[in-house]
Amino acid sequence: MAVQDYFGAKDTFDTGSGKAVIYRLSALEKQGFNITRLPFSIRILLEAALRQADGFEITKEAVETIASWGPDTAGKVEIPFKPARVILQDFTGVPSVVDLAALRNAMARMGGDPKRVNPLVPVDLVIDHSVQVDQFGSVLALQYNAELEFERNRERYEFLKWGQEAFDNFRVVPPATGIVHQVNLEYLAKVVQTRANGEVVAFPDSLVGTDSHTTMINGLGVLGWGVGGIEAEAVMLGQPIYMLMPEVVGFKLTGELPEGATATDLVLRVTEMLRKKGVVGKFVEFYGPGMSKLSLADRATIGNMAPEYGATMGFFPVDEETLRYLIGTGRDEELVELVERYCKEQGLFHTADTPDPEFSDTLELDMSTVKPALAGPKRPQDRIDLDGVKQMWNTALTAPVGPRGYGLEREALDAAVEVSFAGREFTLKHGHVVIAAITSCTNTSNPSVMVGAGLLAKKAVERGLDVKPWVKASMAPGSKVVTRYLDEAGLTPYLEALNFHTVGYGCTTCIGNSGPLPEPISKAIKQGDLVAAAVLSGNRNFEGRVSPDVRANFLASPPLVVAYAIAGTVNIDLATEPLGYDPNGNPVFLRDVWPSQEEIQRTIRRALKPEMFREQYANVFDGNEQFNNIRVPGGELFQWDPNSTYIKEPPFFTITREVPPV
Repeated sequence: MAVQDYFGAKDTFDTGSGKAVIYRLSALEKQGFNITRLPFSIRILLEAALRQADGFEITKEAVETIASWGPDTAGKVEIPFKPARVILQDFTGVPSVVDLAALRNAMARMGGDPKRVNPLVPVDLVIDHSVQVDQFGSVLALQYNAELEFERNRERYEFLKWGQEAFDNFRVVPPATGIVHQVNLEYLAKVVQTRANGEVVAFPDSLVGTDSHTTMINGLGVLGWGVGGIEAEAVMLGQPIYMLMPEVVGFKLTGELPEGATATDLVLRVTEMLRKKGVVGKFVEFYGPGMSKLSLADRATIGNMAPEYGATMGFFPVDEETLRYLIGTGRDEELVELVERYCKEQGLFHTADTPDPEFSDTLELDMSTVKPALAGPKRPQDRIDLDGVKQMWNTALTAPVGPRGYGLEREALDAAVEVSFAGREFTLKHGHVVIAAITSCTNTSNPSVMVGAGLLAKKAVERGLDVKPWVKASMAPGSKVVTRYLDEAGLTPYLEALNFHTVGYGCTTCIGNSGPLPEPISKAIKQGDLVAAAVLSGNRNFEGRVSPDVRANFLASPPLVVAYAIAGTVNIDLATEPLGYDPNGNPVFLRDVWPSQEEIQRTIRRALKPEMFREQYANVFDGNEQFNNIRVPGGELFQWDPNSTYIKEPPFFTITREVPPV
């Protein structure tokens, strides 16, 4: 159906490098709609409807409904939304591509041209969910784990390689490149897109993804969230998704983070507050003077954990920090100028003078009250101040089985198992940290906490500290840029001295791909029925998620992950007890090795450059030789293997029935 300009909104504007069509939201103001009071997230939904209204899938009435958004109408009426693109990962994305391949077979059987079956909107699939931490604590770990990943997943990768070559509008980011949401943040997302179809049209970037943490992109001012495979396929085939008009909860940020607190500590506090508030099925939109005190990476961390606090999105509008991030990550000057001009033309650019929008409900946080913290041992919303971890742990062991209880009998508290491993003899007890993982795009996308972890490691090594022998330590950045700036800062050797070698560029421990524990450690945990612990910079920590051997999982910032690897236990008060002792027997406390914000920012300014992003992403789709060398039968139809137990042609289109010719 042809687009209908019901409200006279179609116009042109100067992008800085030419003219482009714009569908002006201000045209609705002239029709009596008060657009300036709308939350920014609703304005983007409205623009998508205004630009794509065709009288059929998106009607004039649908546009008017969204333009009339208010606390009284939210949650009561259904609206359509046609995102600009779709993003997939290899775990949940493969079934969607299988369905497209099956559609091609069906088209061929009906006498049609199978090459006509393609996604109608751009689709990117990032392979990140398959790498596992089999080897660790070695410079060889990265290569070993990558090769084993290919060996285990070759059939899937052959299929995706075929899809990459066969379909239009479909790109694949190969394995060992990064995590989908970090690649999206650092490279794929444009904030404002242009698309030529007879004329060049500019519009806000938006997406849905087959991963719940798609919301990370909300930190960049891009509308997007995770959906199921059926919804993603509908969008791929040009259909809208339908949703209730969302309630929008405004989250006002004031103040700024104090010395010693990180973006991780902030997001754990936000998660705790929003879980108590109850925001399931709602948009959360951040506003207030504190927003200007957050880097874009900090905002992305908060957006990432929207599933954990229950919201559909955790949205930050576009502002000057957005432009700085685009420049800092090596985006083209033309794109940055387009984003600024378009968003200002549309009233989508937030400044200190922007009036607060109208929200369904609000809550507020003074960021100066945020303290260093962990979350756990079983749920991401169960935040614990750092100085309360030891007390919580000792209470949790004997508390009734539940979110903060393990139901141990008193006589079981002193359980201990002697272990011999890697030439060392030690005793394993409840609360010993057997996994310490710097993992997940939630935190590895944020230079401040990654550099903070590196500086803490440097100070610890210089004081003669080491990780405990029972700790499986690992680092899996969500982007190769992280490795570049840690190398440039001279911090990689110190992280590796504490066994935080890079084990892969993918989700790894965050999604449970932590790999097996060393056999003596695993055996001791089972023998003593020990409640062992993991400390990770991830976003989820449900019991059994990280490792079947580990019952207590704590979310923490990367610097705290390093600290707990050195301490070797969560049964410690890091505010008052030493991390360890130097070679002279002197105690070394966390405060002695914790880097200041000034140190962190000085290091980032020295080590992180825009050209790193340009160089790493220049060949993002063909930078993995092993993936490039996969040879699959060419052609528009996939050659299904009848003996495969994994990739099978679905039966939806193979059922015998009379069908009209195409």
